[in-house]
Amino acid sequence: MEKDIVTIYTTEKHTVPQQLNSPIRLQEYGVGIFALIPTKSAFKKALKKNYITVNSKPATTATFITGGETIVLSLPKEEKIKREFIFPLKVLFEDEYLAIIHKPAGILVSGNSFKTIANALPQNLKKSNLDDATIPQPVHRLDYGTTGVLLVGKTASSIRALNKLFEDKEIQKNYYAVAIGKMKEKQGVINTEVDEKESKSNYQIIESVISPRFKFLNLVKLEPKTGRRHQLRIHLSSIGNPILGDKEYGIENLILNGKGIYLHAYSLEFIHPFTKQKIYIEGKLPPKFLKLFNL
Repeated sequence: MEKDIVTIYTTEKHTVPQQLNSPIRLQEYGVGIFALIPTKSAFKKALKKNYITVNSKPATTATFITGGETIVLSLPKEEKIKREFIFPLKVLFEDEYLAIIHKPAGILVSGNSFKTIANALPQNLKKSNLDDATIPQPVHRLDYGTTGVLLVGKTASSIRALNKLFEDKEIQKNYYAVAIGKMKEKQGVINTEVDEKESKSNYQIIESVISPRFKFLNLVKLEPKTGRRHQLRIHLSSIGNPILGDKEYGIENLILNGKGIYLHAYSLEFIHPFTKQKIYIEGKLPPKFLKLFNL
């Protein structure tokens, strides 16, 4: 959530006794009467900044106290208040522990930006009634341009448990991508290293169509067996069939501009860590995929 800066005033009030032996300058009388400004120099600075009033009127270093006055100190303090990111999301599944939502293209899942899925979750999901309820948090990533199903934890214990499922490779994810060019095999395994780390993705061609510009466009089902950053994009590029619209790993002169990347997180399957229910959620292919193939 983004934070707006607002000014909050902290006040202290002091009532002068009715009878004083003689009039006295406020800057002399006021030393020590307020806990917020205990020293003479601090009191004098507050006077100069118009933080002090006497009987509701601004006080100065020339103000005298005679008895019975009400002296008020109002110290301003800048505080940051959270502002909700209003962004409607489609909720595919939700219970007290977790939720699965559809992530649209063109938005980050999390990060320092205000406009993120993470910041939009609180106003799209029901607050959990469990004791360890927390701010909903995505437990894995999808790239900025990628669409599809995204898993979210709603309690502290659920976030830990879902992260453990990912670590233990007990969550099965399936993606669809549109790969360009003639593909040598109808299905196979790609083991190209990502960031010098072992990585593995299974792929299967579902349908291929002839394309005047790209020769062939292929609807490819992908099953990542490891979770490296940009893994699927790197893997398809490594076999000479980059994803349509991928500006980072695509082939020069074959970059499709304006439509975004054709990569969609299609399904999630796992055993619910608390209810032990088998969860299988699909997110329909975006219309831009359907326009290319006879599905």
